[in-house]
Amino acid sequence: MTYRAPVDDLLFQLRHVAGFDDVAGLPGYDEGTAELAEPILTEAGRLADEVLAPLNAFGDRTGAHMADGRVIMPDGFDAGRRAFADGGWAALALPEDAGGQGLPWSLAFAVQELWQSANIAFGNCFLLSQGAMELLNHHGTADQRARYLAPLAAGAWTGTMCLTEAQAGTDVGAIRTKAEPDGGGYRLTGTKIYITFGDHALAENILHLVLARLPDAPAGTKGLSLFVVPKRLVGADGSLGDHNDVRCLSLEHKLGQHASPTCVMSFGEAHGAWAELVGAPHDGMRCMFTMMNNARLSVGIQGLGIAERAFQQAQAFAEGRIQGHRNGAPAPILDHPDVRRMLITMQSQIEAMRGLVLTAGAAIDHAAHDPDGEVRQRMAGRADLLTPIVKAWFTDLGVELTSLAIQVHGGMGYIEETGAAQHYRDGRVPPIYEGTNGIQAIDLAGRKLHLANGELPWQLFEELRQELRALEQDDGGPLVAPLRAALANCEAATRWLQGDHGRDEDAILAGASPYLRMMAQTLGGFVLVRGARAAAATGHPSAAGKAHRARFYVEQLLPPATALLPAVIAGSTSLEGAVS
Repeated sequence: MTYRAPVDDLLFQLRHVAGFDDVAGLPGYDEGTAELAEPILTEAGRLADEVLAPLNAFGDRTGAHMADGRVIMPDGFDAGRRAFADGGWAALALPEDAGGQGLPWSLAFAVQELWQSANIAFGNCFLLSQGAMELLNHHGTADQRARYLAPLAAGAWTGTMCLTEAQAGTDVGAIRTKAEPDGGGYRLTGTKIYITFGDHALAENILHLVLARLPDAPAGTKGLSLFVVPKRLVGADGSLGDHNDVRCLSLEHKLGQHASPTCVMSFGEAHGAWAELVGAPHDGMRCMFTMMNNARLSVGIQGLGIAERAFQQAQAFAEGRIQGHRNGAPAPILDHPDVRRMLITMQSQIEAMRGLVLTAGAAIDHAAHDPDGEVRQRMAGRADLLTPIVKAWFTDLGVELTSLAIQVHGGMGYIEETGAAQHYRDGRVPPIYEGTNGIQAIDLAGRKLHLANGELPWQLFEELRQELRALEQDDGGPLVAPLRAALANCEAATRWLQGDHGRDEDAILAGASPYLRMMAQTLGGFVLVRGARAAAATGHPSAAGKAHRARFYVEQLLPPATALLPAVIAGSTSLEGAVS
């Protein structure tokens, strides 16, 4: 089944859910930004539909592989990379003075959904390059920015994030990779695992962002420093020199994303890999979080993208699969109520995710460019609050909804020829990487709730209450009570976690995941209702469908989330000795 970019809904949600007209008017964005959204998304959709999507199934079947010590990519990926780079898509949100397009993050997130839907394996490469650019732009020296950002922004080079080591796993503080001073730079030695696009021949050079320890480093994460380690050495004028002492030892054999090489990387086997320090010594984790938070939002978009791809395929199958009878005539399975239930479950949550991540992008835009300092501060906090929700909820739904797409196909979904199984396999790793979803929940419940004196969620809750009041005035009918109940339970859970009970660390850890799910599902309900009201008010062609999906979501999907309050506040006693 051929993918079709959902440009119309992306444009609608940008404008009417995320408030893109306000974003486009911020200082730093030119006057034509709002008018650029449609042609940019249309052209991005064309690249996704015509170039990247056709490579998806072939890349899954062929996979990346190693031969003679080199990583070989599936046929067509190099041409796809050239088309991507030639179109200027690698650095939409990077400032113009750093070589990027200087466009809003909200628009960049909308475009990014298209790459992840069309070909998630391909999208992985530039997801990490985007994060590397933001990191270097924030923390690199003037010389590093001058030499490294332009080729990354042009798509000629790519970037990686090198954290994980076999003995450390999620415990980043146990990293052993070492960096020894050597003249004006460092010699780095160590091995990293799970390095996405750690090696390939699609680009002229690869910049590895590597966490390592200096000789005087204290233990734990406070002893980590950040280094940039190029695959090929870079001269003072930006010219490429000899190969650095960096090589790929092997590729992981994975459940999915077969065309995305996941590498075991060796640094410094011969004489030490040449490296440059980024930021201050022992300040590596703070610097790396710039890239990690960028990646967490982008990985969330992967969950959204793969769900959209699976939904399109499931819907097309349901329309064409004739099975059974209705009203005495052969009927497609789309006519069966349970199939329609599965499809609307998918579509409504996809629209909720789309609106929420574009709203998060708009918060980032206001945090960077709003002329009001108080708004900048509040929106920076909003982005902090939404980041773990976007990463965890979206990628959990990526698994749930691709599984539901297989169910729509029935037995045909379980065999590889239909392609439905690939989406499920490809969508299974995003809940794991960039910090597992349990870690995202702990970050939300244990850390983000206490930033800004605990005000971040309450600022959001007050805005949602204002939306509820407006909905009541518009005679919101059956939508009001479920939303009010869900919001009230989110507030109750937040008070519990912020209060005396929340000082019990085990209780926070036990309740974090249900808390994140309850918050996310509630925000999704408000997003859908916001979109339905805007569609009705503007006479948008999607108005009837959006109203139907908003009501289904609020009546069918919101009550289970509301019921999570007891799980949040139960404490940790029931988990003690639960596994034997």
